[in-house]
Amino acid sequence: MRAKLWKRAFISTLPVLAGYIVLGLGFGILLRVAGFGALWALAMSVFMFAGSMQYVGVSLLAGGASFLTVAVTTLMVQARHLFYGVSLIDRYRGAGAKKLYLMHALTDETYALVSHSHVPDFVDEHSYYFAVSLLNHLYWIAGCMLGSLAGAIIPFSSEGIEFSMTALFVTVFVEQWLSEKEHRPALIGVGGTLLCLLVFGSESFLIPAMLLILLALALARRPMERKEEKKNG
Repeated sequence: MRAKLWKRAFISTLPVLAGYIVLGLGFGILLRVAGFGALWALAMSVFMFAGSMQYVGVSLLAGGASFLTVAVTTLMVQARHLFYGVSLIDRYRGAGAKKLYLMHALTDETYALVSHSHVPDFVDEHSYYFAVSLLNHLYWIAGCMLGSLAGAIIPFSSEGIEFSMTALFVTVFVEQWLSEKEHRPALIGVGGTLLCLLVFGSESFLIPAMLLILLALALARRPMERKEEKKNG
């Protein structure tokens, strides 16, 4: 049963494996170009495990940013995880000792898999969530270390590497769109984000967009549930 659990988790995380190796390579290279070696890459990938913030963190480290600047920037960049956490309270309830790691390992891609995966009947759901989270974390660590080591050996131009994070988000969105018949949540997310981008600008749109999307999804929840009940019943 344990082997089946890890096999299922591995198959589910294959798209993340492909993305995280590439993204991790990019981060490791950028970090190396900024003058920070493999130990920095290992520590940041293990203890931070925040893809977009790690990319931002390279410039903060290189620029000698203060602790307050780092703290505020991290809050702004990673604020969306507050909303992820709220929506996973029921799924992670009763996870016991696994809960702390599940909280630490929550990324955009892990959230997408956990919130949309159908857990097999033959496995414990919290063990499955743990396996998915751990595998994704290991992929990221491997990618970061490979990038740092490659950056020390091979000369690279780091121009455009930061776009790899955006590319992964687009890939996850497309995969979910194709796998789900109900597209209203995706449309709400895209529409709310574009609206807030136009109103608040690229520097300040993230938190207002999350709040707007959360409100819109809360209002749309019952109509979507009724539609699902009507279809199944």
